[in-house]
Amino acid sequence: MQELTFVDMMLGSSLFIQFLMLCLLLGSIISWVSIFQRWQLFKQARTAHQEFRERFWSGMELSELFRTTDPHEAEGAERIVFSGYKTFNRIHKQTTDPATILEAVERSMRIAIAEEQDHLHDGLPLLATIGSVSPHIGLFGTVWGIIEAFRSLAVVKQATFAVVAPGMAEALITTALGLFVAIPAVVAYNRYLSSSELLLNHYENFADEFSGILHRSLVARKAD
Repeated sequence: MQELTFVDMMLGSSLFIQFLMLCLLLGSIISWVSIFQRWQLFKQARTAHQEFRERFWSGMELSELFRTTDPHEAEGAERIVFSGYKTFNRIHKQTTDPATILEAVERSMRIAIAEEQDHLHDGLPLLATIGSVSPHIGLFGTVWGIIEAFRSLAVVKQATFAVVAPGMAEALITTALGLFVAIPAVVAYNRYLSSSELLLNHYENFADEFSGILHRSLVARKAD
């Protein structure tokens, strides 16, 4: 008897099972595209954060540091601190009260951090959805295939393992495909979620350090 290959079982399955396989294939393609895009985004975010941190602590004046900053191109800590610096300059012209100025600066930076969080988390819900739904689609296909296999046995006078095995193997294909799609998506989701939280912690620490610098500057001016 000719041995059934994986491709033969896929092509020989019912139209409904083939439809589920197509859905899983599309899910896998979308998942890998999203994984690659997230990898590029986090790589760029880490590089930008490190470069800005080095420039920030190089001793350069804040006015010089942000003189050529484009708010539309700035990202990460640079965008957060730049937002606070703009607010500082605007509020400082209206009042000299350190508490009022710092409250406005910190509120501006919190908003910027929330926007960065949305940017970093963009695409992660899609990976989570693919990772959680794919095994269920595969299991549904397996249950459907087993039902069809047992229905086909009703018209067979003698049911042997050789007769049952091909149908059962075809039924289990969707479960295997579901796991094949889900595992990379779940691993990538957890990895990128962890990277996102780490970067956000760095951003928050940077914002706190910047607030401390402004506070010391305001106290020194008030003392003078």
